[in-house]
Amino acid sequence: MIPWPLRSAARRLAAAAAARAASVAHSPPPAPRPPQPCPPEDAALKHLRRATGHEDGVPAGEQPRSRRPIHRREFPCTTMASRDHSGLTRQLLDFQHGTLDEIDGEHDPFKELKARFMDFKQRNCVDNTSNYQNLAQQQTPKFMVVACADSRVCPSSVLGFQPGEAFTVRNIANLVPPYQHGASETSAALEFAVNTLEVENVLVVGHSRCGGIQALMSMKSKQDDSQSRSFIRDWVSIAKSARLSTEAAAGNLNFELQCRHCEKESINSSLLNLLTYPWIEKRVNEGTLSLHGGYYNFIDCTFEKWTLVYRQGLEGGSKYAIKNRSTWS
Repeated sequence: MIPWPLRSAARRLAAAAAARAASVAHSPPPAPRPPQPCPPEDAALKHLRRATGHEDGVPAGEQPRSRRPIHRREFPCTTMASRDHSGLTRQLLDFQHGTLDEIDGEHDPFKELKARFMDFKQRNCVDNTSNYQNLAQQQTPKFMVVACADSRVCPSSVLGFQPGEAFTVRNIANLVPPYQHGASETSAALEFAVNTLEVENVLVVGHSRCGGIQALMSMKSKQDDSQSRSFIRDWVSIAKSARLSTEAAAGNLNFELQCRHCEKESINSSLLNLLTYPWIEKRVNEGTLSLHGGYYNFIDCTFEKWTLVYRQGLEGGSKYAIKNRSTWS
């Protein structure tokens, strides 16, 4: 026979268990947890993996297990559509050792680029290891080049620049905004090239049949305010003075010839704008920096080159002149 105190305790435990069971039976099911983003890997853990040879998830000296291609639908972390780019970067880091699907049944535009890259690597990196080891440590270009973004006028192809020889920025119509214009990718590139890399030459390269110059010459002042905003129009307006000079000097010519004139006029306008940057003007006056213009005509494959002279008291009272003009044909 169970003593009364024990029977009483047993009854209380049984009643509590029955109450808990009834509560669970009548409570709604828990809401499913939303998918959690992949946490970024701790920097110390990354360092530890590299130091111990576990960077691929296997101990040093052991062969990693074979990997099958990872399909897009198998990504363990789904990147939600948002303005946050960290999820995309996380995927690149996660799968840098994996293989993604190739394009099936479609032309792969990178197939030929891969072959060109491998040829470039062999000719320039493998066969010239010492030069590339030096470039990996520092760059000491002698030229800063401002060129047009036009796909037909790559300055490295036209002028044969090799890696490390020219610090280059390309924009619509190869324009240099004045210092007062404020920050832009071109002014930032000039600041780095002149002040940090201490290049000895700045070369502004224009070209024939420039779409940016055609847009500039097509602008009509009375239409500027009525049209919807255009980034191209806003940008090429930097060279409005070149358009006005062209209209004054070649306004009686047809549109194509006016554009040809403005293509060269805008180069000289950019050269003068370079001198509005205090640290460029200072180096030009000191003789440690030279400013040059270049014009590539891909219709007959010729190249014109000239150098800007800037100093007080030149003949005629001007501060500017052209020297060393030549045509390569």
